[in-house]
Amino acid sequence: MPESQRGARGTARLTVPGTLSTRLGPSDPLERAHLLERIRDAVLSGTAGPGSPREVVSASWRRSLDAHIDPEGGRPQHVYSDGELRDVRGGHLLAPVLPLLRRTLLDVADDAVHMMIVTDVRGHILWREGNRTVLRRAERFELVEGTRWSEDSVGTNAMGTALASGNAVQIHSAEHLVKLYRSWTCAAAPIRDPDSGEVVAAIDLSGPLQTFHPSTLALVKAAAELAEVHLAARLVERDERLRHRNLPHLEGLHGAPGALLAPGGRVISAQSADWLPERLDIPDGGGRVDLGARGEGVVEPLAEGWLLRLVPRASHGPTLSLTFLGAERPVARLDGRPVRLSLRHAEMLVVLALHPEGLTADGLAQALYGDAGNPVTVRSEVHRLRNTLGSSIISTQPYRLRARVDADFLDVRSALRDRRLPPPAVLRRGALLPTSDAPGVREERDHLDVAVRSAVLRRGDVEALWALAGAVGGDDPELAERLRLLLPEGDPRRDELV
Repeated sequence: MPESQRGARGTARLTVPGTLSTRLGPSDPLERAHLLERIRDAVLSGTAGPGSPREVVSASWRRSLDAHIDPEGGRPQHVYSDGELRDVRGGHLLAPVLPLLRRTLLDVADDAVHMMIVTDVRGHILWREGNRTVLRRAERFELVEGTRWSEDSVGTNAMGTALASGNAVQIHSAEHLVKLYRSWTCAAAPIRDPDSGEVVAAIDLSGPLQTFHPSTLALVKAAAELAEVHLAARLVERDERLRHRNLPHLEGLHGAPGALLAPGGRVISAQSADWLPERLDIPDGGGRVDLGARGEGVVEPLAEGWLLRLVPRASHGPTLSLTFLGAERPVARLDGRPVRLSLRHAEMLVVLALHPEGLTADGLAQALYGDAGNPVTVRSEVHRLRNTLGSSIISTQPYRLRARVDADFLDVRSALRDRRLPPPAVLRRGALLPTSDAPGVREERDHLDVAVRSAVLRRGDVEALWALAGAVGGDDPELAERLRLLLPEGDPRRDELV
């Protein structure tokens, strides 16, 4: 490439000479291919040519050259082995849609001497089927499963360019930036997830350049639209299943503002829906979300999706978050900042959170040490804890938390009080500070264990039973027996029951 085609650091740059026609040219595929080769060579050499590439092609060439693709010798990256590819295919959103794509395209592909290719959003070829002669020929060009055909891997091609642009596109012969692929013609369309609206795949028809036909582009666009309709129908089924399964959690709010959310944060069902956007950004694992003027929401994980509760925004003051269920090395969060705690300090926070009205030094000593408790010792511990959290967080006379407390064990208490089951993800965490011997903590732990177990057995919710059985390590025969009765035949979880 001449110096005029390179940037200051040697990166190839593309300029299109002249203001010539952007039409593809002759209708005959071979004549068109010869014209496109002359256009490509002229553009890459910076000389005048017989025409200009189409704008979609020119834009793709620029992106490809910016990614340092070699126009004379680019090759695709090999990403997945056969074993890895099986796992990726099985987990891809399009796996259930593949039979529909086969019925739509394979007969046409075989008759037209083409093959059908399906990629993921990064351009990895997951499936390819079609005319056997074309499939064998494609192997010589590494147009095979497990390779990556994004623009930054192999330059301009229908799959990669459809994914990069978000639009259906047909690429013929020397419109491929890399010279090796000029003997191919291909058309591809992106497929979007109806839940998120994001592109998740591309569907492509590829074949020798002699097989070019303008209707191929319309065909892959129709196939992509059919796939999206099928995905939308499956989404409706999933939403209804999620709504039916988790509606008791929403009803357990007794009319208070709340919502069921899809795994990606889309609202499925809501009470007083005017306070919600259509979709929320969910923090990893759930937690608090900002709802603007309406306050804050607390997002709790369910077996499938999320439960959102509206909580009023505090007018002032810090927030102390305590995630102590199953915690052997407790960590608090003060306005989102992690604060590592000793077990004794975590015990003190549990006791104070359970007594928002406050405790005297004698009362706190009794809760932490029992009859052997010494108020002098407690005062020293409180002093150290105030140094850790800040003196404004714990007031004295009496000892009381001066922050808004967001604690998982308090959420479990609240759920049981409202006759709701805690979400399975919370049940799986286990007992409150399991290594603590402080009387006040031990009493609360025993109370929660008994109350949660009774509620789960009484409700007979399979996911809650399974989560609780995992938390107790399989040491509860009654939970195991109830699961044997409720789990359907063929459920792999039956084999794990002792």
